[in-house]
Amino acid sequence: MLKNLYQMFLGLSPEWYKNTIIAFLMFNPIALYALNYIGINGAFFIGWVLLLEFIFTLALALKCYPLQPGGLLAIQALILGLTTPYTLLHEVENNLEVILLLVFMVAGIYFMKNLMLSIFTKLLLRVHSKTKLSLLFCFVAAFLSAFLDALTVTAVLIAVGIGFYRIFHLANSGADFSSLDHNILDDSTLSNEGQEDLENFKSFLRDLIMHGVVGTALGGVCTIVGEPQNLLIANIAGWEFIEFAVKMAPVTIPVFIAGMITCFAIEKFRLFGFGTHLPLRIKNIFHQYNDYELSKRTNIMRLELIIEMVVGILLILALAFHLAAVGIIGLGVIILLTSFKGITDEHDLGEAFKEALPFTGLLVVFFGVVSVISDQGLFSPIINYVLSQNTDIQAPIFFVANGFLSAISDNVFVATIYIKEIKEALDTNVITREQFDHLAVAINTGTNIPSIATPNGQAAFLFLLTSSLAPLIGLSYMRMVIMALPYTVVLSIVGFISVLSFL
Repeated sequence: MLKNLYQMFLGLSPEWYKNTIIAFLMFNPIALYALNYIGINGAFFIGWVLLLEFIFTLALALKCYPLQPGGLLAIQALILGLTTPYTLLHEVENNLEVILLLVFMVAGIYFMKNLMLSIFTKLLLRVHSKTKLSLLFCFVAAFLSAFLDALTVTAVLIAVGIGFYRIFHLANSGADFSSLDHNILDDSTLSNEGQEDLENFKSFLRDLIMHGVVGTALGGVCTIVGEPQNLLIANIAGWEFIEFAVKMAPVTIPVFIAGMITCFAIEKFRLFGFGTHLPLRIKNIFHQYNDYELSKRTNIMRLELIIEMVVGILLILALAFHLAAVGIIGLGVIILLTSFKGITDEHDLGEAFKEALPFTGLLVVFFGVVSVISDQGLFSPIINYVLSQNTDIQAPIFFVANGFLSAISDNVFVATIYIKEIKEALDTNVITREQFDHLAVAINTGTNIPSIATPNGQAAFLFLLTSSLAPLIGLSYMRMVIMALPYTVVLSIVGFISVLSFL
C-alpha cells in the first residue's frame, strides 16, 4: 500500500505541483491575518506552516528544482514580516564558510575527476563482492569526512557517480569512450536490453552512493572539520582537534560500528531497496573502459594524474590541519590544478561551477526559512522544556530533541541555537563545566546522527538530492528517506544508548 501511495505521489503532474505552490502562497497571508485578527499569534503558526511547505518543495525536487518554489516562499516570508533581510544576511554571514565551500571546493573536485574516476573504477573492478564494495564505500567516505568534510566527500561521490553513469551510457549508445566528456545523456537512444541494464545499474549506483553519503555522516560527527557545526561547538567549548575527537568517542565509536554492521546487513539481506548486484555485462563495459584508458594514456595524461594526486594530498593535509577556511582551500585547489594542467580558458573554468551554484542559491533560500525559525522562536518551547529538566537526563533529552529538530530543519542551525543556550547557562552558573561538556557532546551527536532521516537534515544529503546525479539514478526525496531509514533507526538508538550510558 505504501509503495502504491509513493508511486502515485511521484506520478503527480507538474500542473498539480504548480497549483499546490500557488495555493500555499495564497493560504499563508490569509491565515496569518485571520489568526492575528482573532488574537492568536499568527506569525508562530504560519512559521511552522512555511517550514512544512518548504520541506514539501524538497520532497518533489525531481519535479521542480526547489530554488523557485522555495524561493517564492522565502520572499513571501520577508513580505509578510515573518523575518527580515537583516536576519537573513546574518544567517548567511554565520554560514559563509559553507557557502564558500560549495562555490570553490566542489569546483576544485571537478578538476580532480580523472583521478577520482580512475581510483573508483579500479575499486569497482577489483572488489567482486557487492557487500564488500558497499562496506568499502561507506568506510572510505567516513574516513575522508573525518579529515576533510562531508560536503567535499559528497562532491567526490557525485562526480564519481556521474562518471560511472556516462561510461555505461556511452557503451550502450554505441559511442566511443573518447566522447565521454561531451556525451549528452539521452536514455531514449538505448536499446531494450540497454534500458533493462540501465535500471539495474541505476539501482546499483543508488546503493553505493547512499552507503557513501551515510558514511559522510558517520565520519563527519567525529572531528572538528567533519561538519560545519562541529567547528562552532569546538570553538565555544574551547576544544582542540584531538580533544574534540576524544570527547565524542564514547558516542561516535559505537555509532560507527553500528553503521558498518547495518551496511553489511541491509546489503546481505537486500533490505530497503539495497542489494542490487552489478550484472556481468555491465562489469565488462567497465573492463573495456579501463583497457581503453590504459591504451590511450599519454605521458601528458599520466603527468596530469600525478598533479591531481599531489594536489589531493595537499588538500587532505590542509583540511586536516585546518590551515584555512575550507572554501579558501578549495580556491587554492582550483588555482593549482588549472595552472599546472594548463586550463586557462574562461569557459573551461566556468564549467566546473555549474554543479554547485544552483545549490548555493537554494542554500541561501534555506537560510531565509531558518531566519523565520529564529525570528519567530519556533524551537523555543522545545529548548525551554529541555533546559527545565533534571540535569541527569538533560543529555539524552538534548540528543533526542536535537535529532528531531535537525531532521525537519537544519542541523547547523539547531546546533548553533542549542550550544549558545548552554554556553549562556554555563556563564551564569546554571550548569557546571562537566555538565556543559556532556551537553555539548549530546548536541553535536544529536544534530549529526538522527538528522540523516531526511535530506534537509544535513547539507550533504540535500546537496546530493539536488545534484545532477539524483535524477539520473532516480534518487528522489522519498527514496532517500526510505533507504536511510534502517541507518536512522539503528544509529539513533545506539547513539541514544551511548549518551545515556556514558554522559
